[in-house]
Amino acid sequence: MKRLDPRAPLVLDTHDLGRRPGSQRELSRTVPAPADLGIEVLGVPEGAPVELDLRLEAVMEGVLVTADVGAPLEGECVRCLEPLTDDVEVTFQELYLYDDGRDAASVEEDDEQVSLLDGDLLDLEAAVRDAIVLALPLQPLCSEDCPGLCVECGARLADDPEHHHDAPIDPRWSGLVGLADGEE
Repeated sequence: MKRLDPRAPLVLDTHDLGRRPGSQRELSRTVPAPADLGIEVLGVPEGAPVELDLRLEAVMEGVLVTADVGAPLEGECVRCLEPLTDDVEVTFQELYLYDDGRDAASVEEDDEQVSLLDGDLLDLEAAVRDAIVLALPLQPLCSEDCPGLCVECGARLADDPEHHHDAPIDPRWSGLVGLADGEE
């Protein structure tokens, strides 16, 4: 198991909780967002402030973390490709089990969803990443009624609601176009 760096922004020290079930502490932190926190078209910019309100509780099996997370979002509308900004607010709970001599490989075989403490340290990055990414819309829009782009020329339809093109003429009939107007 890779050792955690206690100076990392999303690593917390739980030493002051001891192993006394019922002991708890609350804290608030603002940390820089890790890289690639989002989906292809919407995400938290790397280094943006991520607000964390945390409650750490010692329980029999480990430490239960309850978190409220808020972060700014940047991305683009999937219909018109205009830049958009928003905020995400999520809440999650994660149980970090005492390691007690267990190795991560044996725990992962039993249950993929188990998080282990590294001594007195726990790493929130995976839980924060999962909570934020799962809260993001798969198809972010600049507005609910965004008309998107013209399929023929790529013009943004919200800027020109009257935008249209004449119906295309089938090339097999193009020789007869002049006959309809009385030309020869």
